[in-house]
Amino acid sequence: MTERKPPGISFETWADRQIREAEERGAFANLQGKGKPLPHLDRPYDDLWWVKEKMARENLSFLPPTLVLRKEAEDALAAVEKAPSERMVREILSEVNDKIREAIRRPPPGPPLNLAPFDVDEAVRAWRERRERRDREQEEQAGDD
Repeated sequence: MTERKPPGISFETWADRQIREAEERGAFANLQGKGKPLPHLDRPYDDLWWVKEKMARENLSFLPPTLVLRKEAEDALAAVEKAPSERMVREILSEVNDKIREAIRRPPPGPPLNLAPFDVDEAVRAWRERRERRDREQEEQAGDD
């Protein structure tokens, strides 16, 4: 729609014509989300909804980098609890440890990091103990049935 509005035609008429012609060309025929309900209609209105959605889509944050890394470390520990294998525990913690070490070497702006890399071997040992304890409890419960 780079065409300028001709003089003497009201804007509404001109815009309506542009939309009608686009519909006739099929410009609106295969739009993403066609026939689907609008998202988030059940939520209260938020003036900044589009900013929040764009930030989520582009994986951006308005938190200082140190707080983001603290949250990532917290999420990594939660992921370790649910990890299906020792290898996954090591991968999860190694990834976050690399980020922590980099933040220690080159401190990002914001509040102090106050994190040290996780002891991967200790975390694996604790993960094994929790898993063995859970397995024993499940066996005991199965034996009671």
